[in-house]
Amino acid sequence: MSGTYDDIINRPHPTSARHPRMPIADRAAIFSPFAALVGHGAAIEETARLTDQRIELTEEEKALLDEKLRLLVETGGVGAFTWFLPDERKDGGAYVTNLGTVKKIDPLEGRIILTNRTVIPIKDILEIEIQVTPGQGL
Repeated sequence: MSGTYDDIINRPHPTSARHPRMPIADRAAIFSPFAALVGHGAAIEETARLTDQRIELTEEEKALLDEKLRLLVETGGVGAFTWFLPDERKDGGAYVTNLGTVKKIDPLEGRIILTNRTVIPIKDILEIEIQVTPGQGL
């Protein structure tokens, strides 16, 4: 049988005297997938990330929140504030809950500042739950 490569088929693999052979680990990197669309996966994940929509309160619910806030300020009690935190990158946001004592109410800025330095916009509050400790009759 005679073929095109008969003259080189049984010869040893050529090796360079000047360049050392590439390690197997480095050779594997040559065949790794090429990321043609850098950031595409992150964009898809961001689009798929769910956000909540802001819930609008009725006037009665707002009045009840005002009463709870007044009670917390008068007693110096601890409250669990559930409020809407807008998302920085897309429409919507998330409802978060912070536990704390009211340090200051800033009516000009429309915000509550807790003693742990959390700043909560009053218009974003959904619920205030007064935390009752033993011996504190609220």
